[in-house]
Amino acid sequence: MSTKILIIGACGQIGSELTIKLREIYGNDNVVASDIREGKPELMASGPFEVVNAMEFDQVANAVEKHQIDEVYLMAAMLSATAEKNPALAWDLNMNSLFHVLNLAKEGKIKKIFWPSSIAVFGPTTPRVNTPQYTVMEPSTVYGISKQTGERWCEYYHAKFGVDVRSIRYPGLISWTTPPGGGTTDYAVDIYYKALEDKKYTCFLSEHTALPMMYMDDALAATVAIMQAPAEDVKIRSSYNLGGISFTPAEIAAEIKTHIPEFTIDYAPDFRQAIADSWPASIDDTAAQKDWNWKHQYDLKSMTQVMLDNLAISLGK
Repeated sequence: MSTKILIIGACGQIGSELTIKLREIYGNDNVVASDIREGKPELMASGPFEVVNAMEFDQVANAVEKHQIDEVYLMAAMLSATAEKNPALAWDLNMNSLFHVLNLAKEGKIKKIFWPSSIAVFGPTTPRVNTPQYTVMEPSTVYGISKQTGERWCEYYHAKFGVDVRSIRYPGLISWTTPPGGGTTDYAVDIYYKALEDKKYTCFLSEHTALPMMYMDDALAATVAIMQAPAEDVKIRSSYNLGGISFTPAEIAAEIKTHIPEFTIDYAPDFRQAIADSWPASIDDTAAQKDWNWKHQYDLKSMTQVMLDNLAISLGK
């Protein structure tokens, strides 16, 4: 029998690309995309789609039953910068949606769950360089608080009820297929657009703010890898650190200038600077490497080449 997958939040930055990748692996008809609104034509045309509000248990349960779902990828969330503007809604969305799928799995209606955490679970008291898998976690944002809480609930449901839930802490994700989505690390997406369109960029972080980042293809590969790993190899049921590359705005700007010499950057830090300052500068992901053979492929140079080449085509530059 084929694995039947439901992606909740399929129209977001990660969800839209994850949907296409999973359809390539498992077959279009076996991967049901869902979101509170319809998505891009490619996503809608390539397989089944359901309008689902992740905060409504009945809507989630009905989609699971209708399509006889085995695995749920819960990608719906309100990201860091957006969540700070509406804390109560962010908490409700990020937490209630998780409880819905955990409870469906507890009842035996789902076999396996993927739920993404984030580097936002760390805070200003966390060691910033090579942040360990197990360390101080005192998040200072609504998004981070909800993700840390979610990690504890995932661990609890696995320990108490045997729920097969798997998670990775995404760093900042960079992709050319979807525009920035309200995250603090999204400057590293926006900068490529502005470099091609305007030849200049005003960054909302200071020039020496190092943050962990990852090209989207690596993040999708990690997501598939942890979900396909044998259950006994997934030893951490809160969430795995996921490292990739770390760089500052000044470093990404310098790399862009090797392709677009006239590109210039200036800096006007805003409220997102405080969020970035509370997050790690680099991540230790040796646990993921050891347990399910994780390894990233893209560095800053190769990522910049791919981003600029593909954005130039899509923007008609």
